[in-house]
Amino acid sequence: MINLCCAFGGRSSEYEVSLQSAYNVIANVDPEKYRVIKLGITKQGVWYVYKGDLEKIRDGSWVLDTENLLPCHLSQNYQDKNLYVDGEKVPVDVFFPVMHGENCEDGILQGALSLCGIPFVGSGCSASAAAMDKNFTKQIVKEKGIPQANSICVFRGDVRENLYAVTEQVTKNFSFPVFVKPANAGSSVGVTKVKEKSELEGALLLAAEYDEKILIEEYISGGEFEVAVLGNQNPSASCVGEIVVGSEFYDYESKYIDDTASYYVPARLSEAVSQKVRDYAVEVFKALGCRGLARVDFFVDKDRIVFNEINTLPGFTPISMYPKLQIYGGLTYGQLIDRLIELALEEA
Repeated sequence: MINLCCAFGGRSSEYEVSLQSAYNVIANVDPEKYRVIKLGITKQGVWYVYKGDLEKIRDGSWVLDTENLLPCHLSQNYQDKNLYVDGEKVPVDVFFPVMHGENCEDGILQGALSLCGIPFVGSGCSASAAAMDKNFTKQIVKEKGIPQANSICVFRGDVRENLYAVTEQVTKNFSFPVFVKPANAGSSVGVTKVKEKSELEGALLLAAEYDEKILIEEYISGGEFEVAVLGNQNPSASCVGEIVVGSEFYDYESKYIDDTASYYVPARLSEAVSQKVRDYAVEVFKALGCRGLARVDFFVDKDRIVFNEINTLPGFTPISMYPKLQIYGGLTYGQLIDRLIELALEEA
């Protein structure tokens, strides 16, 4: 039996999303194949092995279930593939970080796991860091000649100390609307669609609360489309999924709270356009050096395809597109988890 450590939570603005994703993953793990170790990381960054009810992960009350919280840590010694739980060694065969955002998806956790030699689901340290930083991603994708939105990158210090100069730079380079977003955040946290200049200062200050780097992008018309990529050296792309948003854009509320978005699997695209989107998704995945899984997002307006972003640890919530696309392709939820673990062990 494989000892599978499923980690959730973390010091991230996407903490709550991680809890929903982790609940779905753990609930679909085959108990005949895996012995699951539930590793919860609090918003303050404290690590616990959680022995309690799975439902308390979903509703967020796990952290209050103190009698089922066992303090733990990883060793930094290479090939010490154990969690140390209350001083006892708990062997870990593979680590599944069901986590999103900063300190989780950005290479920091992957670096710690690489230090001790524990195989893990998803991309390694450098690919995770590059994919998390939207500005770095854009530079790599630009080298491949894949169409994307024009953008500029500014820093938190510039926004807070020279806000007027930054707004002038934006208005000089773009017409409205524009998108303002933290370079290193996911789930549309801190993102604003700015329709006119008067809204720009507030959007920049909001984004600066979440990251040191802020990206300002031109508005791209068209629908939002996503592809689930699966694999290591020879990744495959799912069919294309389509999202029809019920708000200004596919923001945090649309994704996880008010459920106003509609989904089409497969997307309502011609076969030729769909295939091009899928080809671009694999090309982006390989260019960044990703492994395991990623969701790659695009805008499509008629026959115009524009790359948006890549997520190396996409959501596994009930409405998340990554598992929807893989399940449509013929995998069950349990088989998808099996395949992700196989890919992690393949790279060990």
